[in-house]
Amino acid sequence: MIRVGIIGATGYAGGELVRILAGHKNAEIKWYGSRSYIDQKYADVYRNMFQIVDSVCMDDNMEELASRVDVIFTATPQGLCASLINEEILSKTKIIDLSADFRLKDVAVYEKWYKIEHKAPQFIDEAVYGLCEVNREDIKKARLTANPGCYTTCSILTAYPLAKEGLIDMNTLIIDAKSGTSGAGRGAKLSNLFCEVNENIKAYGVATHRHTPEIEEQLGYAAGEKTVLNFTPHLVPMNRGILATEYAKLKKDMTWEDVKEIYDKYYKNEKFIRVLDKDVCPETKWVEGSNYVDIGFQIDKRTGRIIMMGAIDNLVKGAAGQAVQSMNLMFGEKESEGLELIPMFP
Repeated sequence: MIRVGIIGATGYAGGELVRILAGHKNAEIKWYGSRSYIDQKYADVYRNMFQIVDSVCMDDNMEELASRVDVIFTATPQGLCASLINEEILSKTKIIDLSADFRLKDVAVYEKWYKIEHKAPQFIDEAVYGLCEVNREDIKKARLTANPGCYTTCSILTAYPLAKEGLIDMNTLIIDAKSGTSGAGRGAKLSNLFCEVNENIKAYGVATHRHTPEIEEQLGYAAGEKTVLNFTPHLVPMNRGILATEYAKLKKDMTWEDVKEIYDKYYKNEKFIRVLDKDVCPETKWVEGSNYVDIGFQIDKRTGRIIMMGAIDNLVKGAAGQAVQSMNLMFGEKESEGLELIPMFP
């Protein structure tokens, strides 16, 4: 049985970790960490856990937690994990960090985009980027995994096969993405109030969104070249889901069947990636509550561009589900354990 501790258990991603791990055959949560709700019953914070979780929230003492569990999930804001982690902790337990603290390999890039000082740069090189479909073998050996962001997971996986095969001009890549409001976290913010979000759609972080360098770095690794792209996120009035629509110039003339063959080369045996049939576009409602990524594409012969589309649930494959997927790999479990969640509808 894998003993689990969660720091940030009462945020949206933390709550989703609890929901998923409650159905995991070989994992048991020993620590529900939440600085905001110390000594309060977890089920009083999330009443969907009434008579399911009979524990109280604890603090974020990673030193103490490391001696009690086999793995710690940190579902916390940027900067916290890096401020707590040290070699002694990593010698006792594995860490899966859902923040951006260890995703970017260049500390200067992290500090520029996140506007905070990195407190543990000595662990950046060791950290494995937790995109399971790309870095599976490295994750198996990791003691520190950097869980990808939600926008990045969808954006990278949607374009990865074509970038890897060198079939798109990376300098022409434009990513337009939409997210539900849970992606902004559970904290009270004026811009996330019902009256602000309902009956509205808006772009934000235009040319400045913090996930941009993460997408550029990972797709750059795939393409084998420095990649600079446009990424524009939008907020839409729904709870969950991300839809990414990506545009790029094809380097050669290709048919739909040619492109499908490339996607199948990389994803045919991936349980959680579903490449859709011809003329079928991904929709967030068909992945909601699940760890699936739905991918579709269309070739625009008139412009010589390919339009790639991907949909995920931002709290599952975009956060907690992907983290559990990494945990399964790190502990030799069946990769899909606890994650065989059929998408919810309606």
